Amino acid sequence: MTEVNIEYCVPCGLLEYAVETQETLLEEFGQDLDGVRLQPGHDGVFKVHADDDLVWDKDEHDGEIDLEAITEAVHDRAHAHA
Repeated sequence: MTEVNIEYCVPCGLLEYAVETQETLLEEFGQDLDGVRLQPGHDGVFKVHADDDLVWDKDEHDGEIDLEAITEAVHDRAHAHA
């Protein structure tokens, strides 16, 4: 199974996006995941790792946080292990 880690910038106010991402992934995949961990960070970071693979980095997507794309990337990664 897959473990997801969401690293988000605390000073930037990205906690709300991190929590929304966490809730969406848990609702979408539920028991297919080992867990979804929130990791406080800084310097504008918003990265999502599935196991050890980086599946989303807002810096690589023009500063956008696209929940649908993140969900699809985690889905692809989780099902690669199935």
